[in-house]
Amino acid sequence: MKPVRLLALSLLLSAAAPVWADPPADIGESVEVLRQKVGAPGVSIAIVEDGRTTLARGWGVRKLGESAPIDGQTIFQTGSTGKAMTAAALAVLVDEGRIGWDDPVIEHMPWFRMYDPWVTREITIRDLLVHRSGLGLGQGDLMFVPRTSLTRRQTAERVAFLKPRTSFRSAYAYDNILYAVAGQLIEEVTGQTWEDFIRERVLRAGGMKNATSDSEDRFRIANRSWPHARLSGVLRGIGPQQALDERDELGRNGAPAGGLALSAEDMAAWLNIQLAHGALPDGKRLFSEKQAAEMWAPVTPMPITPLPDTLKPAQPTQQAYALGWQVQDYRGHRIIQHGGGVFGSITRVVMIPDRNVGFAIMMNSEDSGMLLGLTYELLDHYLDQPDYGWTTKWEDWYQARLAGGVEFLKQAKASPAKSGPSLPLAGYAGRYRDPWYGDVVIGAGAKGLTVDFTSTPRMAGRLKHWQYDSFVTDFDDPAIEPAYVTFALDAGGKVTGVTMKAVSQIADFSWDYHDLDLKPVEDKK
Repeated sequence: MKPVRLLALSLLLSAAAPVWADPPADIGESVEVLRQKVGAPGVSIAIVEDGRTTLARGWGVRKLGESAPIDGQTIFQTGSTGKAMTAAALAVLVDEGRIGWDDPVIEHMPWFRMYDPWVTREITIRDLLVHRSGLGLGQGDLMFVPRTSLTRRQTAERVAFLKPRTSFRSAYAYDNILYAVAGQLIEEVTGQTWEDFIRERVLRAGGMKNATSDSEDRFRIANRSWPHARLSGVLRGIGPQQALDERDELGRNGAPAGGLALSAEDMAAWLNIQLAHGALPDGKRLFSEKQAAEMWAPVTPMPITPLPDTLKPAQPTQQAYALGWQVQDYRGHRIIQHGGGVFGSITRVVMIPDRNVGFAIMMNSEDSGMLLGLTYELLDHYLDQPDYGWTTKWEDWYQARLAGGVEFLKQAKASPAKSGPSLPLAGYAGRYRDPWYGDVVIGAGAKGLTVDFTSTPRMAGRLKHWQYDSFVTDFDDPAIEPAYVTFALDAGGKVTGVTMKAVSQIADFSWDYHDLDLKPVEDKK
């Protein structure tokens, strides 16, 4: 009988102890080879398995031209992956009984307004987080992309002027602006800024010792990565890597949507908390089991974008947005994940709950093909799938996307009509105002027209004639996405309005020039 009992015990233990444990044996070498092949400055990876941190290290350098290496404590800007931490901060307040997920926002922020008075009354804290408000994709992002002079309170107040694209709760459209509102709500409820509350109650309470919630704190940490991008080609993403000005960043008013910086060690701590449903290593809890379930529960169905045949295994059959997380399937397993990107840095955080495995990949560049390739290589490793060549396939996809963007620009620039402008250049000069963004000033001088987005210090430069009454921006800062600027004239030749759109077909959606509706105003200077 004893051998039978031992066999049964052995079988039980083998079922409980995952055979997939431990990262790929060659991960150190393979990541470094890929990094050099792609030309990425640096990458950092955290992996946790069954409550253990099995990897927290880096490859490459913090900043091109310098030798300081990336290690497990190097902090990276992690973009929209921070939305889950803003949700966790709210979960802490729910556990304390200070708010409820389905409380109307105006119950805690009586001054807050949406464009529609009925939506103002009905929108809840949950609605702020799940991208079903009726706003369009990235609508309002120009208020903090890039750095701005607007405060978070001012930003939340201007949401009242954003005209919805769909009816309330009828469709999914990713936004950042309502996470900024959620950050302001935390301040209204607690008296602490989002930065202070999340540092104290989420980051430090969760054992994330290197993580920062404030840019000035980040700048004081020597072991931090610098952002990099390829800006010297006809399209962002083409050309050699170059270090960006780290202070030209996401506006701090938008930080609750993606303004955190974490190290691989921090990410490991965060992943372990998530997979433990809020439990901490010391037996305490960051948030309750109930709130953990709330944050992973799918709320808003997301449309599925078709992928090319080479990438079909990565295409989910169902996906939805939860509270700061995206929930989808992959090879028959539930995946909890989120990506993030800010100027010069990209991140992906992934969990496989039924394997009790999670990982995060952070890069100090914008090389999305490499990020996605590593993501799916790790997913397949922990799901015991054969090698599919994901790193090559995703890099090919990324390069094809860039090539398509270049071809679009070639065609667009090949044949502008040799007509216009209708007015002397001085006739276009003036101050133009959009209710949610603020003022854009068009100036006229000896060298032609200038443009100044007054709420955004970096967004200034010249306007070059394109065709008819349309011009194209030539910003002083090459990191700013260029835009077409089109003037509408009345029968008397007076400018009645200005509209814009990004020049690039693949520009990040946060450059939401198309949402501007600028009207002339008297310049009282």
